Amino acid sequence: MGNAIFKFKQFEVRQDRCGMKISTDAVVLGAMADEVEAKSILDIGSGTGVISLMLAQRFVEASVHAVELDEHACTQSIENVKSSSFSDRVKVHQNSFQDFAHNNATQYDLIVSNPPYFPDHLKSKDLQRNQALHNDKLSFEDLARGVVKLLNQKGSFWVILPPRQMEDFTSICAGMQLFPKFNLKLRDKTASKVIREVQAFTFEQVEVEKQELYIKNSDGTFASNYQKLLKDFLIIF
Repeated sequence: MGNAIFKFKQFEVRQDRCGMKISTDAVVLGAMADEVEAKSILDIGSGTGVISLMLAQRFVEASVHAVELDEHACTQSIENVKSSSFSDRVKVHQNSFQDFAHNNATQYDLIVSNPPYFPDHLKSKDLQRNQALHNDKLSFEDLARGVVKLLNQKGSFWVILPPRQMEDFTSICAGMQLFPKFNLKLRDKTASKVIREVQAFTFEQVEVEKQELYIKNSDGTFASNYQKLLKDFLIIF
């Protein structure tokens, strides 16, 4: 999904100035994150703004705030929002999430994040991409701490991570009284290993709903459930 302009059914996203391009991770999270009658939504680390725009499309009465640290990505995200039909309901802030959380008293019904997750990964020479991928600027502890401050007591926080990082993050959240209520394991194909997990957290301890999703059938065609999830967004479906 590395084209300079990525066209969706109801909006388009320019991404040539963003360290992280639109990915399967982003569109799956944007299509799955849910909270009944959410009126206030926060997207942490918005990048291109694609998740914010997907949520604005899905939740027609919600206001969406997005926070992005990188100046170039933030500028492009703002431009993408302005060119969409959702511009009156989406606001992008250039700031670190730590400062945003510290200075913000808003309580959000739904918070989402496709966060950087490589604390120990070999870095490239691309500084902007490093910032998007590596959590030097936003640790899991800081992410969880900010979510606890900003999440409505009856709201939910949705995040997508690789399995090992999700295990680490879940442990950190538990220490802050934030507990999983939903878990989806994402595979490329039915027999493939789990490549990502989508998990929802709340302040209430409940039995975790578990699901699985695979992207492709064994013959390489897109799986029906994957198409169903993204049919309102991707023009290929």
